[in-house]
Amino acid sequence: QVQLVESGGGLVQAGGSLRLSCAVSGRTASTYPMGWFRQVPGKEREIVAAINWSGGSTVYVDSVKGRFTISRDNAKSTVYLQMNGLKPEDTAVYYCAAATKSPFIGILRRLQDYDYWGQGTQVTVSS
Repeated sequence: QVQLVESGGGLVQAGGSLRLSCAVSGRTASTYPMGWFRQVPGKEREIVAAINWSGGSTVYVDSVKGRFTISRDNAKSTVYLQMNGLKPEDTAVYYCAAATKSPFIGILRRLQDYDYWGQGTQVTVSS
């Protein structure tokens, strides 16, 4: 059983920074492609950033390029999302996700590629 536990959300003013963390359980956690998604009420969950199993490849949605950075520390089984230059439109519940059925695969961008999800952490950016 894989568990993902997110932390680091909160309330921040526009222009501020937050770092989200996602601790992944399981002895093969370092082999999973990982992603960060976000969702606002009434809208579909969208991908924010994704990273391959080694951390050598990353991808971002256009709206966060240059502001957000996804990374991972496989020794700690943790994935991070560093968010700088936050904007009110970044307000959402952020979820991390693991693609446990696709070990050692490159970057996965689709919601349906991921089979385990964290509980979500709220990020609120005030103007």
